[in-house]
Amino acid sequence: MTKTAELHRMVMDKHVCPYGIKAKHLLESNGFTVEDHPLTTREETDAFKEKHGVATTPQAFIGGERIGGYDALLKHFGTHVKGEDETSYRPVLAVFAVALALAVSLSIALLDGLGVRTAEWFVAFSMAMLAMLKLQDVEQFSTMFVGYDLLGRKFVPYAYAYPYLEALAAVLMAGRLLPWISIPVAGFIGTIGAFSVFYAVYIQKREIKCACVGGGSNVPLGFVSLSENLAMMGMAVWMLVRNLG
Repeated sequence: MTKTAELHRMVMDKHVCPYGIKAKHLLESNGFTVEDHPLTTREETDAFKEKHGVATTPQAFIGGERIGGYDALLKHFGTHVKGEDETSYRPVLAVFAVALALAVSLSIALLDGLGVRTAEWFVAFSMAMLAMLKLQDVEQFSTMFVGYDLLGRKFVPYAYAYPYLEALAAVLMAGRLLPWISIPVAGFIGTIGAFSVFYAVYIQKREIKCACVGGGSNVPLGFVSLSENLAMMGMAVWMLVRNLG
């Protein structure tokens, strides 16, 4: 028996609702034949909303029953929909995964195998990508950062400088350049960061969001955040030993 669904979505010359496109795909992926009803003008859209007492489009109907928009369809088909304030480690884990893949790829291509350089690149690339995410909105990052960083709350300019310092250390360490700059910078921000995270999470027992992937993230402050700072400290120590040796 053919399953059918009715979908009302905005399809205008200057705006095609992305959630409408995704809702149509979701329905079709679940075996439904979609009766598509494009809303082609603002007046038509407003009239539809008023008629059905809804605030948004798209709106899907299955068996004559209104299911709702895209998120409601996801829930209807048993997919978890992340809440606005729900935390997730996915952003920072994605950074680490891509950094590791790049480090391994370069090691195989340029060094004919994995080694110490692979680990160096992994840490440096991770730092660089995390810094890039922070630099997208330094103002928002600094606001979150001063909420838990011990130095940042005492000296606010440090919160603004942090993403640039992290990026500088990452770029220099990736190429083993100017160690007299990269080592103290990475060691300093890594040590302050590690103490700050440890104090906030394990001493004060606070449940707050980490600014590690930028100010708009929902990454919880915790073990992963601590690991980032410990990795910077370890990288600084390793490069210091390597250069002294």
